[in-house]
Amino acid sequence: MLFAERPLTFQAIGAALSWGWRTANATRAVSIAYAGIFTTIGAVIMGAMLLAGRAPFVIMAAGGFMLVAPAILAGFFAVARGIRAGASVTFTTLTEGFSRASAAIWAIALICALLFMIFITDAAILYAYMVGDDPIFPADFISVGADIASFVFWGLLSGAVIGFLLFAVSAFSVPLLCERRSNLVGAVVTSVRIVMRHFIAAMGWALLLSATIIGSILLLPLFPLVMPVMAYASYELYKTVLPAST
Repeated sequence: MLFAERPLTFQAIGAALSWGWRTANATRAVSIAYAGIFTTIGAVIMGAMLLAGRAPFVIMAAGGFMLVAPAILAGFFAVARGIRAGASVTFTTLTEGFSRASAAIWAIALICALLFMIFITDAAILYAYMVGDDPIFPADFISVGADIASFVFWGLLSGAVIGFLLFAVSAFSVPLLCERRSNLVGAVVTSVRIVMRHFIAAMGWALLLSATIIGSILLLPLFPLVMPVMAYASYELYKTVLPAST
């Protein structure tokens, strides 16, 4: 299925961010509670890495979240859809987002999981080669700074390549599947076409998403505040580029 589309521009991104901010504020309780689930999981994972002396791997874990984030967006998109429709939003709205979505959304989730495993495996190999097996805690960063910097650089570079592939596939296919507007193949083709056709703006959006989400994970208390804004902005950008009326 082909969709008529509007241009993906930096102006549209700015407007989407503004709408995402307003929506996050209007749904603060539901949004923070949902994002709080993943904040708690992240805190456990990061705490375990720090206790195990694998502090540099925390950065990779934060980057790896970008590879699984598309799988959790159905809940946020349901809230955004409810706000656009003027409906009341409750905690059940989150689960309704997954129940309403096309079953093909789980194929995207499987792709996310596969790419995440590839990334983590590559990062683990890089870690063993560049940093070694000795425990490293945050206080040790100065003494082994060069090795850590190399690991982070090459690890994030590897993740950026994988992340670009996933972004191109999922940026617009996930909301299309959440609203059952397309099958899996049509949604993926549409998403890749939009990203490649508006490459500069799409990469600007991808970099902004990555920087804000990864940064908020490393400063974990910010995550439940930042994640809803970016999720709702993603939905608004999708509605701008692929409005239902077209």
